[in-house]
Amino acid sequence: MNRKFSYLALVAMLFALCGSVEAQQPKKVPRIGFLITGSRTTEADRIEAFSQGLRELGYIDEKNIKIEYRFAEGVPERQPGLAEELVRLNVDVIVAPNTLAVEAAKQATTTIPIVFPGVADPVAFGFVASLARPGGNITGLTNYSPELSGKRMELLKEALPWISRVGVLRDPRQRPDSFKETQIAGQSLAIKVRSLEIRNAADVETAFSAMRKEHADAFTTLPHALLTFHRKQILVLAGRDRLPSTHSDRRWAEAGGVMSYGPDALNIYRRAATYVDKILKGAKPAELPVEQPTKFELVINLKAAKQIGLTISPNVLARADMVIR
Repeated sequence: MNRKFSYLALVAMLFALCGSVEAQQPKKVPRIGFLITGSRTTEADRIEAFSQGLRELGYIDEKNIKIEYRFAEGVPERQPGLAEELVRLNVDVIVAPNTLAVEAAKQATTTIPIVFPGVADPVAFGFVASLARPGGNITGLTNYSPELSGKRMELLKEALPWISRVGVLRDPRQRPDSFKETQIAGQSLAIKVRSLEIRNAADVETAFSAMRKEHADAFTTLPHALLTFHRKQILVLAGRDRLPSTHSDRRWAEAGGVMSYGPDALNIYRRAATYVDKILKGAKPAELPVEQPTKFELVINLKAAKQIGLTISPNVLARADMVIR
């Protein structure tokens, strides 16, 4: 009987020790892969917006979560290799902020969840089966609104009624929807539209040379990560040539572009954190509906306009959500 009690006591003690060891084991820190076409500098505000969204949900980088950043530095061809790096790290979720990044992540994994903040038309690109039920390992928030390209042309014409020739800076690898909307708006506004393809920094110089030769009155940029990466160079040349411009998000206007109109991109990145949170808590990307933009903003850089001798129509100024003076 004593032996039996001793045996039971030993078993109980071992169970207690095992429980104690398990209690002392540190919890696994979730790892988020962040695949970025640009650089830490060009994407700083969006990285901060995403981090802010995480903080609001209780996640602090290097404390209870780890973010693995990978930057393509404006060279999209680097992204497949960077995506494969994140897969080898066995991250819990990959954040891919644009079409090129999502495509690279999609090729690298069919199992790790992928969240996109601001991809244009994810259904057409085959990333999700539908907005309501994505159906795979990819979901997120879309900024798809090609009709806004036409709206930007209308605002540009209303702000500067005298324009008749507009250059359109675009990456030829993106879907043609936005350019078609720009063309349609140009025809209705009696504006001659010229497509100028941008793949690298040299193409930016070529585009501005073409606009000088053709006496362009203004230019617009179609939304694309590669153009955003080159925005400093683009806006420097725009200032030199005294060319007004309109763009798809406020970063351009804040950096010296005359006008921007589009979805609130920073809000989209903050919202992306909620998708990451749900996935880390067990939700399946296949069952998380893709969110569409609901908040749009018109930003006018009056200071930039004055520097190149422009006067913006008071009607347009009155509608601005933000005026930089």
